[in-house]
Amino acid sequence: MRIIRYLLTAILLVVTMTGCLHCKKNKDVLFQISTIGALLEGVYDGETTYGELKRHGDFGIGTFNGLDGEMIGLEGKFYQIKTDGIAYLVDDSIKTPFAVVTFFESDKSALLEKIENYDQLKKYLDKLLPTKNIFYAIKIEGTFKYIKTRSVPGQSKPYPLLVEVVKTQSIFEFHNVKGTIAGFWCPCYVEGVNVPGYHLHFITEDKKAGGHLLECHLQNARLDIDYTSEFYMVLLKSDKFYKTDLTKKKQKELEKVEK
Repeated sequence: MRIIRYLLTAILLVVTMTGCLHCKKNKDVLFQISTIGALLEGVYDGETTYGELKRHGDFGIGTFNGLDGEMIGLEGKFYQIKTDGIAYLVDDSIKTPFAVVTFFESDKSALLEKIENYDQLKKYLDKLLPTKNIFYAIKIEGTFKYIKTRSVPGQSKPYPLLVEVVKTQSIFEFHNVKGTIAGFWCPCYVEGVNVPGYHLHFITEDKKAGGHLLECHLQNARLDIDYTSEFYMVLLKSDKFYKTDLTKKKQKELEKVEK
């Protein structure tokens, strides 16, 4: 009987430990809904809610069904910046056709001073990345002498291509503002799946305004980089996604919508 009790205790311990391991969140995963190629082709309706998205990350960027504005997520809260420039807290029931999230944990930090433009920022960041073969989540918090952002208007069916939508984008400019730049750097081999290079959004410290980052001049800021070596993507199940031709090269169109 004593041997049987020992065996039962050992089995229970193994099951408990295994369950605990499965319960732990893997925080080094970049979780993505759909592809940037599908978004470029006008696939603006998804099935995943922001409530579901929160299970896979507390930090990220993306958009909303109908392409209704820019999303930025920080510390588990997601915000929608519409074409009025205002940042709205996102309800869990709202859905997304494209989003990228992770659980942010800094692997490298640095202080940034006097970076005068976006190109200079990207060159500085390039020097800090240990390899160009994995993903990175990037967060920059501080004071910015100048920030330029944009947002796009919600669309009605039949949806136009994204390159046409950005022609009607709203531009916002901020001077001497505190806030956070957040987003990702992706390797060149993800072309068609995500944005190769930097894709960053901005939100003010009071969480009242922001948008897709177009230009910046940093005054004093703290940089944190999260090395992310795993990637998980959920594709859409809609007829629109199934029937869309995603074989075309779209680098020129992507460059236009990112600027």
